[in-house]
Amino acid sequence: MFVYTEEDIRNIDNLAEKNGLSSIVLMENAGRSLFQKLVSHVKKDDRILILSGKGNNGGDGIVLARYLKQNGYHADLSFPLGAPKSEAAKHHFAFYKNSGFLETAEYEQNHYQVIVDALLGVGARHPLRDDVKNIIEWINGQNAFVVSVDVPSGVLSDSGEAPIAVKADVTISIHGYKRSAFLLPSSSFYGKKEVVSIGLKEEGKWKVWTEIDVKQTWPNHPSFSHKGTFGTGYLIAGSDEMPGSVLLAAKGAMRAGIGKLVIGTTPFVAGAIAGQIPEATYFFEGLIKAGDGEFPEKLSVCAIGPGIVPGEETEKAIQSILQNDWPVVLDAGALQKRTYPKNRQHPIVLTPHPGEFSRLIDQPISYIQKNRIEAASKFAVEENVIVVLKGQYTVIAFPDGTGMINPTGNIALGKGGSGDALTGIIAAFLSYYENKKAAVANAVYLHGLCADLFVKTKGVRSMLAGDIPDILPEVMKRFE
Repeated sequence: MFVYTEEDIRNIDNLAEKNGLSSIVLMENAGRSLFQKLVSHVKKDDRILILSGKGNNGGDGIVLARYLKQNGYHADLSFPLGAPKSEAAKHHFAFYKNSGFLETAEYEQNHYQVIVDALLGVGARHPLRDDVKNIIEWINGQNAFVVSVDVPSGVLSDSGEAPIAVKADVTISIHGYKRSAFLLPSSSFYGKKEVVSIGLKEEGKWKVWTEIDVKQTWPNHPSFSHKGTFGTGYLIAGSDEMPGSVLLAAKGAMRAGIGKLVIGTTPFVAGAIAGQIPEATYFFEGLIKAGDGEFPEKLSVCAIGPGIVPGEETEKAIQSILQNDWPVVLDAGALQKRTYPKNRQHPIVLTPHPGEFSRLIDQPISYIQKNRIEAASKFAVEENVIVVLKGQYTVIAFPDGTGMINPTGNIALGKGGSGDALTGIIAAFLSYYENKKAAVANAVYLHGLCADLFVKTKGVRSMLAGDIPDILPEVMKRFE
């Protein structure tokens, strides 16, 4: 489930060749794996068209066509951009012809149930030539099931930019995902995302965080555990104008298993929410006291921002918080430009949505959505923080240059307050997880899974942020 850049793939291929695994062998492995994956999507009597380009992506298509024909499928292979140019692709095309198979020169008048797009690979560049655009438009105009190899043609490997691209029903990526599978608007062209192996070791700095990862990193606690085992969290949140934000974050934290929660807020907010979360205790005017360096008892984590207005008072409190070496979660009103300390033992987690992150890095939202992974990672490394860049395929970037992409969640989370609940869940997990990376990744995964569970039985637009803490116990039960 690793995610690779174009440079990563080239380095992997070069290393494989140095170790004696030639590009001809890798192409054979790729085509065979593509065949094994494709047959789960097609019927034996489907008429299949493989459109191959001149490079290695087209070579993968050649091997796929050979396997289809050898196994009795009705498959046509065509080269709309011209004959293969890469040495490995030429080798496999010769093998294809020596096996008694021919290319199909004329295909536009035929009707195909399945079209395989093996035109352009990770080396594609914009702008596309007119002949490439014409073929892409022809594919998109067919009433066929479209499968793209590695990336949909027209989509770049590392960027979300995609002015024109094949609209695939399924994209089968070779060796691992490419970054554009999780960027905008490029991800919308991928359809269902699948991956096949080519016999190389799979490892990398970035990966998709999965249910298996959650299970493997889920903390187990002995039967004699107590509230101290699960930590004490301090939540500075809420204002008289926005009392609900602190309730959502607090319920998220409590449902996520924090041992004890202290809420720093105004007396008005405390009075408004105390009956709904009687398990918490209160530290009145927590924002002001934090600015003066006054905090409650020994803490395991501190979260600040939901329902708080940015300003001088807020910034003074945050600077004071950052001088204490607890894990810190910054959200909403706490997300402003500043310099972060570099010598802390425990992490600082920022949870911006694209609009907030736009202000932090002085880039338009459109740029961020096309470059979410690169932008978040660059900021995390430079500022020594963890960035949780929210949205479809939430990006989690760490200061060491590694990161995760979250696959859970849906548009049901597009409601005010959803991020407040996430802040509480992250804070809770940080309070008792030893593995802080897993704490953040698992919190994001479960937050999205709550929305996925909700829409199985209810309307996607009807979910409220307040539903997330209520669904969380059922979701957590899956991993306990």
